[in-house]
Amino acid sequence: MTEHTKTDGLPGMETPAFGQALEKARPRNDRMNSEKIECNACPVLCQISDGRTGACDRYANRGGTLIRVDPVLLLRRSLSEAEAKVVAFAGRVAPAQAAEAAEEVLPTTWRGDLLLADEVFVTGVGSSTTYPDYKPAPFIVSSQVNGVDMVTVVTEGIFSYCSLKVKIDTDRFLGAEQANVRCKGEVVGHVTTAEYGSQMLSLGGVHHLTGGSKKEGRVTMDMMQSLGNKKAVEFTIDGGSQIVIQAGRAPIVNGVEERRMRVGCGSATIGIFAKQLFGKLDEVVVVDDHITGVLTEHQAGRCLEMRSSGIRMRGRKSTPGRYFQVANPGTGWGGTDIAEPLSIIESWDADTAWPGLRLLMTSTTGEHASWYVLNEDLVAVEQHMPAEVRLVVERIGENCEPSLSTVLFLGGAGGSLRAGVTENPVLLTRAIKNALVNVTCGGAPAYVWPGGGITVMVDVMRMPDNSFGIVPTPAIVAPIEFSMKLEDYRALGGHMDHVRTLEDALSRGAWHNEGAPLSLQWTALPAANPWPLARPPLLG
Repeated sequence: MTEHTKTDGLPGMETPAFGQALEKARPRNDRMNSEKIECNACPVLCQISDGRTGACDRYANRGGTLIRVDPVLLLRRSLSEAEAKVVAFAGRVAPAQAAEAAEEVLPTTWRGDLLLADEVFVTGVGSSTTYPDYKPAPFIVSSQVNGVDMVTVVTEGIFSYCSLKVKIDTDRFLGAEQANVRCKGEVVGHVTTAEYGSQMLSLGGVHHLTGGSKKEGRVTMDMMQSLGNKKAVEFTIDGGSQIVIQAGRAPIVNGVEERRMRVGCGSATIGIFAKQLFGKLDEVVVVDDHITGVLTEHQAGRCLEMRSSGIRMRGRKSTPGRYFQVANPGTGWGGTDIAEPLSIIESWDADTAWPGLRLLMTSTTGEHASWYVLNEDLVAVEQHMPAEVRLVVERIGENCEPSLSTVLFLGGAGGSLRAGVTENPVLLTRAIKNALVNVTCGGAPAYVWPGGGITVMVDVMRMPDNSFGIVPTPAIVAPIEFSMKLEDYRALGGHMDHVRTLEDALSRGAWHNEGAPLSLQWTALPAANPWPLARPPLLG
């Protein structure tokens, strides 16, 4: 869907029970049906009939009023199950909903103990956007923390320039570097440089969202929203694997769920476990796509004064006991394409090797391991692994962390997002770079990249569930908050006329919906996240 396409909602969408009312909208021109209203929360400008939602499923027409379907998400430092039931209906809600709630919980009035500035944080989830550009942010909330006057500018950003960086803990071959990554047949990203024990993908981005076909943009947008919201998505990689990715879960490669991230490369595994293997065998080969290790040649074996075994390896020797390219990348032993480990041994030196030589071959995760003994012809014959050697192989596996998929959202905060904070956006950028402003996404800590602009990166697992939305331009909608001292906000040219107390903001909603129904949802601060208003350097 391109900009300014009109839509009458999506089939089968129900009218929300209540929501945040944004404005009394009017038909934009005589050609628009008088029963429809125009939503200007993004460039699409949906024309929405009463009882229907716009194409993003985030805004709806309710009796001629444009409402936000999703609730505004509030963080609290701690929130018990009992308290959650009480505050779930706090605020001004639709009368029918309030009456129903009052029968089960306390009356729907504000509880003063829930409005302490150092306990409550308004996130951008459900807060609405700043589009068009002249709008100040929906919530500009003042508070006082440890005697310091603070302000938090809260909004949702419409991100075209955004992507997902995905870290997949596995040695399995997923695809060659720069290979296309496809979702539902459309190219949505590429394989990028591997890191230690992990394969890396770059997904989404402005060129896939807007630079290709309409279908490519739509599939990319839906994929990014699903992954960001911690849902599973299936991909295929050109010339490589089929993979299912879900943030915080083990990846599934070619239908097999990964279990372990390698403890180290083959050389590192040799170094870590050499002393534990010493005296129990005569040679160890740790198979790895990166560096395959050979114990007796390795410096660890030399330090232990181990006898040379006479083994001759395939591949390219790097330094003693370390070999590159012993096999091709794959989904077999140690991330190689081999299923038979002896295939990487070229021969044995008859003048050095001896009958009865004991050989352990293992992968870097210990998931593959075999025990061999050389016969009179110096041929390795597989035998039952001794229990004391098996214990060390199990120790290798024990030291492997669980294989997980990590999804990081990376977005450039520009355009109307900055204008919603200040009339002079460059001052916001400078204040962030000078560590005067703390940037969070749904209350989760965000890393701001050095250099120009405001490029933020955040782990989606530290964000609230369902933090991401879409607009069919296509673009991703994500929460973002800027917290700073009130005096610094004034100095950077902030919208001081729209600064409101926490109690006022929560009781009346966004600045442009005075006295309208407001839907709220409360959640406890995740244990892994620092409190957004109490991080250095904000409070000294």
